[in-house]
Amino acid sequence: MATLKERIAADLKDAMRAKNELTLSVLRMLKSAVTYKEVEPGGSALDDDAVQKVINTLIKQRRESVDQFKAGGRPELAEKEEQEIAVLQKYLPQQLSAEELSALVTAAISESGAQGPKDMGAVMKNVNPKIQGRAEGRAVSDEVKAQLSKLS
Repeated sequence: MATLKERIAADLKDAMRAKNELTLSVLRMLKSAVTYKEVEPGGSALDDDAVQKVINTLIKQRRESVDQFKAGGRPELAEKEEQEIAVLQKYLPQQLSAEELSALVTAAISESGAQGPKDMGAVMKNVNPKIQGRAEGRAVSDEVKAQLSKLS
C-alpha cells in the first residue's frame, strides 16, 4: 500500500492532468508544508502519522480563516477555505461520528475517574491516543467539557 506522501504526489499529478485548480493548489500547499516540516532543523522524513498531523494543522488554520472571513462579511472567501478543508480531509482517516466520540469520551472519563471540569487535562490525556486524528481537537475538547460539566 502506498504511503500518504506517495498518494498525495500521485493525486497532485492527476489534478494537473485534469486541470483541477482547487485540488492542485491545495495539494501543492500540502506538499510544501510536508517538505518544510522535513527540512526544518531536527526534521526527518515524515511517516503517515506525521503527515496527518501536518494536514490537521492546515485544516485548523483553514477553520480559523473561515471564522474570520464570516465575521468580516466575506462569505466567498469562507467558502473557498471550506472547499480546501474538504480536499484536505480526504487524506485523513474516517472521522468519528458524534456518537462514537461521545462514547470514547464517556469511557475516558470513567477510566480517569474525573469528577468535574477541573479534571479535563486527565481526560484529554486519556482520550487523545484513542482518537489519533479521527476527530478534530476542538470537537474533542468541546465534548469533554460538555460531559464534565454534567458531572459537577
